[in-house]
Amino acid sequence: MQARIVKVTARQILDSRGNPTVEAVVATGKAEGRASVPSGASTGTHEAVELRDGDKERFHGKGVLKAVLNANNVIGPKLKGVDAGDQRRIDQTMIRLDGTPNKGRLGANAILAVSMAAARAAAGANGVGLFAQLRHAARYTLPVPMMNVLNGGEHAGNELAIQEFVLEPVAASTASEGIRMGTEVYHSLKAVLQQKYGRNAINVGDEGGFAPPLKQTREALDSIRKAISDAGYGEKDIRMGIDAAASTFYDPKHRTYVLDGKSMNPGQLEDYYSTLRDEYALLTIEDPFEEEAFESFASVTGRLGRGTRIIGDDIYVTTVRRIRKGIDAGATNAVLIKLNQIGTVSETEDAINLTKKAGWSVVVSHRSGETDDPFIAHLATAFGADFIKAGAPARGERVAKYNEMLRIEEQLGSKASYAGKRF
Repeated sequence: MQARIVKVTARQILDSRGNPTVEAVVATGKAEGRASVPSGASTGTHEAVELRDGDKERFHGKGVLKAVLNANNVIGPKLKGVDAGDQRRIDQTMIRLDGTPNKGRLGANAILAVSMAAARAAAGANGVGLFAQLRHAARYTLPVPMMNVLNGGEHAGNELAIQEFVLEPVAASTASEGIRMGTEVYHSLKAVLQQKYGRNAINVGDEGGFAPPLKQTREALDSIRKAISDAGYGEKDIRMGIDAAASTFYDPKHRTYVLDGKSMNPGQLEDYYSTLRDEYALLTIEDPFEEEAFESFASVTGRLGRGTRIIGDDIYVTTVRRIRKGIDAGATNAVLIKLNQIGTVSETEDAINLTKKAGWSVVVSHRSGETDDPFIAHLATAFGADFIKAGAPARGERVAKYNEMLRIEEQLGSKASYAGKRF
């Protein structure tokens, strides 16, 4: 069913850090779709460009009115009359209009907001769920929630170099049970941290995880391990993982990594990851090295990849060209997928399809500066992602994604299975 676009409207709204972002509405004669774009703090250098105003008198230069005007006055007129369901045509039209390799002229934030809103408008016009509009299938697999329960690095004000410590309830039988299990451990962790480090330890970071005054990686992992046990689970029920975000503690001058008070070369850091993997049965290790270190990524994947998912984020930034390079190098065995790293829905789908073709795991992810838009819950369901990384089960913009998964599971009923069985 065709649903031709009649109008595109964009506006400036606030994200979860109180910074401006772009929201777009795509209206057709049958339905309209609305979508908003997140923003990252720990970003890869190869990501698509967010267009910011730079006007220091408004939002300290972080306004997005230029991107909003581009969506309203440049993109909107060119999409008028186009079928909202023709996602690739819509996205390619915007890419050509922009004319830059990184979407820097119109802004990836303007382009992505319209791309996502068009997908929603098409779903509404067709009377189907957004996941079905993105990819219709007879059966769907719901992802394992990857809950960031303890923050460090760029996401917190403590001295932990590792950016995220995550829970992965793989032994659940359904997504809803997995969300329940992870939430119970999150509350147990609150009690563990408060008892050991005091009330200040339960302040939360950008993604809802606790940001206690810790310095050592093992302190964080030991606290989570105790919380898992206190909640009545074993380490086979709920696995742990880390997002090192190693570019943030890499010293390019000396080609070393500064972690836990030590300076390590790539080989020493790989040994450290191996020790942590064995000691804590880590299921996932994300961005273990800086974003250009393909050889180091390949080395740790060759060593740990049979039992652990080595996830590439900054190294790939959801870009087909870089993922293909990673496949050729054997750099990882999993890819983090973030819509705003590449800037359109169809390019994101291309990145997912290439990842799956390689036999690698797909991890659909939020950003640290989020909105209440649960688009990624539908994206992860549509393509059978192994994990959805949406933060802690706290803060409205994080919970919105988990709540949407609950609704999707209810809607699908027996047509949905849970990805935890893969692990």
